[in-house]
Amino acid sequence: MIRRKCSALGAALLTAGALAATTPEAAAAEKTCPYTSSIDRPALTYVSTGLSVKQAQCLSNVWGGVPKLAVDGVFGTATSKKIIWIQGCHGLGRTGVVDRDTWQVLYHPALDCYDPYPR
Repeated sequence: MIRRKCSALGAALLTAGALAATTPEAAAAEKTCPYTSSIDRPALTYVSTGLSVKQAQCLSNVWGGVPKLAVDGVFGTATSKKIIWIQGCHGLGRTGVVDRDTWQVLYHPALDCYDPYPR
């Protein structure tokens, strides 16, 4: 009985995760940042390169506020600094790694951040 409930809960969470990738916000972000699909979310770290990095950079620029990143597909110091700031604004660990949770906030950002951008 418990296994069945856990299986049902797991299936519901997977469905919710799939739906989250296709929300109106994600669809709008894909139009603004067309480098990759909103379901293409690999882990990105310092020195990563490619279209997924361009997507993360573009989304961070749409997200707003602080200096805009060059959308060059290179995960350098400026990208790392901005990702760490965005993670802090959303209560995530400030790892600088664009992981599943960080992709989620890039596609669904908080309305505002009261965390000062580091100098």
